[in-house]
Amino acid sequence: MRISGWFVIFPLVVLALSFYLENVEAAVGVPAVKLKWQYYRRETKCRDAEVYIRYQVEKSWKRDKSVTAKLLRLLYSDCFVTGCDASILLDGKNSEKTAPQNWGLGAFVLIDKIKTVLEERCPGIVSCADILNLATRDAVHMAGAPSYPLLTGRKDGMTSSAASVDLPSPSISLEDALAYFKSKGLDELDFVTLMGSHSMGKIHCRYIVDRLYNFNKTGKPDPSMDPTFAAAMRKLCPRRTKKGQTDPLVFLNPDSGSSYKFTSSYYNRALSYKSVLGVDQQLLYSNDTLEITQEFAANFEDLRRSYALSMNRMGSISVLTGNSGEIRKNCRVPNKK
Repeated sequence: MRISGWFVIFPLVVLALSFYLENVEAAVGVPAVKLKWQYYRRETKCRDAEVYIRYQVEKSWKRDKSVTAKLLRLLYSDCFVTGCDASILLDGKNSEKTAPQNWGLGAFVLIDKIKTVLEERCPGIVSCADILNLATRDAVHMAGAPSYPLLTGRKDGMTSSAASVDLPSPSISLEDALAYFKSKGLDELDFVTLMGSHSMGKIHCRYIVDRLYNFNKTGKPDPSMDPTFAAAMRKLCPRRTKKGQTDPLVFLNPDSGSSYKFTSSYYNRALSYKSVLGVDQQLLYSNDTLEITQEFAANFEDLRRSYALSMNRMGSISVLTGNSGEIRKNCRVPNKK
């Protein structure tokens, strides 16, 4: 079941998630996959794999709550390129992680730690792709999102190329952003829902200076921005950095800031024309995305339910299962043949 039309009845998302879990190979809008519910507990000798992962994520999250945003960006950068195959974790001179669009990625050390623990307890069983998906699920739950049931059984890809990275820029138009998501088998509801991940995290000023100073080469800021907010952002992001100065970081959602909480304030800010990214502000430019934005701003539980379904759908993009792929011993390098 996938909600059709835009007379959106969000309680149906719960039913949609149940349907999705029970009918994985017929999931609407994503490629047919053979992931399974509680795969490690039911079908492997690593019954407590998810417990081990959750423990390590919680340890990391208690030290540094920004790990949630880092994992979300890492998962996005993985799934939206060649699919959820952990290719983003592979090292190499021309690997995906070296692409300009992936500059500043983090959380690799946490994934390494989890993999080391799992290889010690049950070697050769848990894939890096599943580790990344499960770790992200647990981290967003700690930040306030639902602890959604996640299908597992992914295999790891064996190659990684910077040339394959086609992630859009933060200044992409709404039309192009929706087309990009649809090319991955996702829809408008997934798009608006997953954009809620921007309720946490930071971004470098380089990605928004044009919006603050030279929108569409006009020499002026984006006229859709609240003037007071635009002025505050210009104080944080100078037009040009001075020699030796690093590119400043700003919060994607100043309302949550350093608390890194998953909230509906991201949508409220969009409705108030106080979005940091242009693509976030453009949620108001379509009747469909505007209606969903208004619903999420008004009802946090609707957002939580929809987020569970859309994260599952994203995590099912072009996965490798069965005889495809491998279970890497080290998430940073393919196994030796």
